[in-house]
Amino acid sequence: MDQVFISIGSNLGDRRAYCKRALEEIAGFSKVLKVSSLYETEPVGNEDQPDFINIAAEITTDMSPHNLLRHLNEIEERLGRVRYEKCGPRTIDLDIIFYGDLILNDDDLIIPHPAAHVRQFVLEPICEIDPDLIYPGLGITVFKVLQKLNNDKKVVKLNKLFTFSQQ
Repeated sequence: MDQVFISIGSNLGDRRAYCKRALEEIAGFSKVLKVSSLYETEPVGNEDQPDFINIAAEITTDMSPHNLLRHLNEIEERLGRVRYEKCGPRTIDLDIIFYGDLILNDDDLIIPHPAAHVRQFVLEPICEIDPDLIYPGLGITVFKVLQKLNNDKKVVKLNKLFTFSQQ
């Protein structure tokens, strides 16, 4: 079983409900080990859109990275994600950030996520779960990567956790 970190975000509709539903669906095919608090964050890229709710989840899975990505994309589709604008508003966004210590770069998937090292809204929830996690390819902890980050975007921990049943 591989240890995987997934970033979950939403900025349309009932943002918390979309994140919770995505987490419940992920729990249907993997074991969810830890879930971060909720964070309210300003959008990156296209800034003319609502703020996001973001969380991170640590899971274990025996799926290949590409099979896991397919399952995550299916969840996004079921939850109404429409890809009409890069970095645009969305009901749900599910990204594989880390997959064990794997480094992968092909036409369909890049792991670690190519922008994770510059996104506080990704690193901070992961640091809450496992600050000593070694960032694959960088050889330092995610906490140290977060410390080096120069970010001017709002990232506010809401101190709320989801309760959900592991299937």
